[in-house]
Amino acid sequence: MLSVFSALCESSAMLGCVYLVVAIFSVWRFSRRRDPEAFCQAPVSLLKPLHGDEPGLFLRLLGNFEQAYEGAIQMVCGVRDDADAAAARVRQIQKSRGDAVDLIVNARQHGLNKKVSNLANMVRSAENDLLVISDSDIEVGPNYLGRVVAHLHRNNVGAVTCLYHGVPASGLWARYAALAINSHFLPSMIVAVTFELDQPCCGSTIAIRKQTLQALGGFERFAEHLADDYEIGRAVRRAGYDVAIPTFTVAHHCFSETLGLLLTQELRAARTVKCINPIGYAGAFITHPFPLALGGALLEGGENVALVGCSLVLRALLCVAVERTFRLPRQPYMLLPFRELLSFLVFFLSFCGTQVNWRGMDFDVTGSGVLKASKWRERQEQGQS
Repeated sequence: MLSVFSALCESSAMLGCVYLVVAIFSVWRFSRRRDPEAFCQAPVSLLKPLHGDEPGLFLRLLGNFEQAYEGAIQMVCGVRDDADAAAARVRQIQKSRGDAVDLIVNARQHGLNKKVSNLANMVRSAENDLLVISDSDIEVGPNYLGRVVAHLHRNNVGAVTCLYHGVPASGLWARYAALAINSHFLPSMIVAVTFELDQPCCGSTIAIRKQTLQALGGFERFAEHLADDYEIGRAVRRAGYDVAIPTFTVAHHCFSETLGLLLTQELRAARTVKCINPIGYAGAFITHPFPLALGGALLEGGENVALVGCSLVLRALLCVAVERTFRLPRQPYMLLPFRELLSFLVFFLSFCGTQVNWRGMDFDVTGSGVLKASKWRERQEQGQS
């Protein structure tokens, strides 16, 4: 049985090495597509759902105005509680930007997804038809808005989304979080887009017309879903429109301070992807060739270590491709071996339950991606009472 299992690990690792080669060429080709010229300067309303004063939040919010964009920009920020520390950051920006920034304080719940409930409360204050939604941890460059809006004006495009790369805030575990995005998540999304295996829509950016959003049922339609961004993209496509993806990435800031927090965040992300495409996600085990090759070699008593080294070298080359294609800082290559093992652990644990923790609250996720109040939490509260 050990020899059979070892052979299975090694054959899967070989397939994984082939995947890494394909991913390297896919990343190289991705940015060589051409984006439409940024000619449109229509007024835009930026929607920023906020929760807490994350490191660097003030500068990221300010970056929404430092755009090479001649059209009017309105930013609508939303919090559930006026005591939220993020509200103070918004008021700082209001002092210099005046009427261009609106702060909405509204705790009304439209579903268990509090971010989407926040957006549903905010959108009523959006003055413009063009909406650009992005998460609070996203940083954008000066040409971002013009390039995104240009895609939205292409024929039959109903929404625009952006892929993202990871940027560590500070500390070791934040570096591990960013490395996971740059070495695993981003390349896998590019492969999926290149070969039309999936059609992602990410909370890093969703640009959509207000009229289109209303025709889909508004944000309220997605307030019970964990993967609200993906569901919005799917609804747009089902309505007969395309979801465009520009060739550039935006920066996702990673704030993991401990290993426990890192695992909690990555497990939520993994279970989110699993509920979106369970069959495809299960087949993604071959995208972890290093731990598979290492397991096979250990079962064989240390033989065939060449496959172990090959898989690690190919992952490093994939990091180089991502780094150069999207002009990222040098990646922490010395962390790759442990990062590979950690990613495989998260992949395995994602099949061991349906519970996720989001903003300190526990939820169960159904097979269709709908959030439910956690049974574990309910039992705990009943026990305390």
